[in-house]
Amino acid sequence: MAKAYWIAHVDVFDPATFERYRAANGAPIAEFGGQFLVRGGRSEVRAGAFKPRTVVVEFPSFEAAKACYDSPGYKAACEMRDAASRIDIEIVEGWEA
Repeated sequence: MAKAYWIAHVDVFDPATFERYRAANGAPIAEFGGQFLVRGGRSEVRAGAFKPRTVVVEFPSFEAAKACYDSPGYKAACEMRDAASRIDIEIVEGWEA
């Protein structure tokens, strides 16, 4: 079964509220088997335009990634996220070689 990923590009305009979101999202992500692979950090855009912060979360399956995003725990965290940032996020199924 292929893994799946949340790929997010984020522009944070309220860092204090965003930190509360970061603290709140860990439990629901872990509940669905998710783990952070990229969580901010240094980046360099080589083509196009992106928001300043990139996040990649790996899940054991596409179904788990969708279920986490739709879960009550993550939805509660999203209220803080949406109050503190602008985000583009997609769920992508990984490729099995």
